[in-house]
Amino acid sequence: MATTKAVILLLVVAVVLLNLLITHATAISASSSTLDSHPNFQLLNVEETIATTKLHPAAAVQTDNYQELSTNNKETKTKKKNKWNLKLLHRDVIPVGKNHSDHKTRFHERMNRDIIRVESLNRRFSSGGGSTSYGGGAYSYHVEDFGSDVVSGMDQGSGEYFVRIGVGSPPRNQYMVIDSGSDIVWVQCQPCSQCYRQSDPVFDPSSSATFAGVSCASSVCGRLENAGCHAGRCRYEVSYGDGSYTKGTLALETLTFGRTIVRNVAIGCGHRNRGMFVGAAGLLGLGGGSMSFIGQLGSQTGGAFGYCLVSRGSGTDGSMVFGRRAIPSGAVWVPLIRNPRAPSFYFVGLAGLGVGGARIPVSQNVFQLSDSEYGGVIMDTGTAVTRLPTAAYMALRDAFIASTANLPRASRVSLFDTCYNLNDFAVVRVPTVSFYFTSGPVLTLPARNFLIPVDNMGTFCFAFAPTSGPGIIGNIQQEGIQISVDAANGFLGFGPNTC
Repeated sequence: MATTKAVILLLVVAVVLLNLLITHATAISASSSTLDSHPNFQLLNVEETIATTKLHPAAAVQTDNYQELSTNNKETKTKKKNKWNLKLLHRDVIPVGKNHSDHKTRFHERMNRDIIRVESLNRRFSSGGGSTSYGGGAYSYHVEDFGSDVVSGMDQGSGEYFVRIGVGSPPRNQYMVIDSGSDIVWVQCQPCSQCYRQSDPVFDPSSSATFAGVSCASSVCGRLENAGCHAGRCRYEVSYGDGSYTKGTLALETLTFGRTIVRNVAIGCGHRNRGMFVGAAGLLGLGGGSMSFIGQLGSQTGGAFGYCLVSRGSGTDGSMVFGRRAIPSGAVWVPLIRNPRAPSFYFVGLAGLGVGGARIPVSQNVFQLSDSEYGGVIMDTGTAVTRLPTAAYMALRDAFIASTANLPRASRVSLFDTCYNLNDFAVVRVPTVSFYFTSGPVLTLPARNFLIPVDNMGTFCFAFAPTSGPGIIGNIQQEGIQISVDAANGFLGFGPNTC
């Protein structure tokens, strides 16, 4: 009888322990990860995530992988169904500037840049300057669907994502920052009276057979918001609000993406440049304005593009594709919201937030554009950390803390006031975090997109921050998710694939 009671007692203890394991965010072994099938919780592999913070030097560095490309339109058209990609390298394997191997140092530098960017965006919104460079109008060129790989700029000294394209004829390969909130394409140019360091030789217009300066009387020059004129040539100047700027002449030039050639793209040829663009030759603006790269292509690509931002430390390249083939079947679509105050940005209708499968009590009004067209929420490739209105952030944070009560806390780090010491854990179980959109879709983020390592010692932080300006869904939260923009029809899609 005593033996029977002891067995029953042991079973009761086992059941209690099992219930604690199921109802709290508790560390479990990696081998038992398949046991977690609860839809409102996810597993975060701590050891694997920390391992991704270590830099792995490339076996060889190539700064130019140009192949001889045909300019024959017929040949290009026969290849339009293929996806031509360019190989991209992390900034750390390119000998430019400081390549910090310590993740903690790189993290803090990235956060400092992110703070500056968001402050700059808030100034743009408050002043009504949604576009930094070009004005309205249509300007389109013939082009087939095409694509390129995208590399993470987390470790590249910029906090942005880079694409590798050819500039000029013959094409000179350059790294370009992609920015969904900018309406300009520009590169540093010789002669350069003030240039920052970049990984490739500065582009020399005199060596390109297709470079053509734009006259002051040109209709293209007329679309610049702050155009100038010097010696009959159209001059531009773009200031980004954080002290960064580019100044130079406007030109028409050929850009090459793999085997796809795009002619007569209006670009800024920057002879005086300053800012946080270290490593990249310039910027490829993907904003909603008519003089961004997307706007210039116009109906030829149907106003469509898509991207998958490479996940940190995955060792793989992300991708970017332009044209109607960027629109996948099976994606979940949310409407884009037009904001005349900031036409460059892609606003989405965020309605609420969720933790652990439960929607938290936050009014939808905190995410909406006001009558003065201020506020709202944008999707931005250039901002790292998602910013939420303060009331929404606090509700989200408190709900997450309540669901992770069994995880040991750590002191705040940089932007983040909610951090954990996971050094002793191999895998932890955490609640899901979800975005609820006004049209009904719910986007549930992977755990590694909201609980991120801030050093290589096991400190992880909840990767959201409050803001008094517009909400921003940043690139950390976008990583690994296929995102499609159908600007012509006014929709933004998620999935159906991951990357």
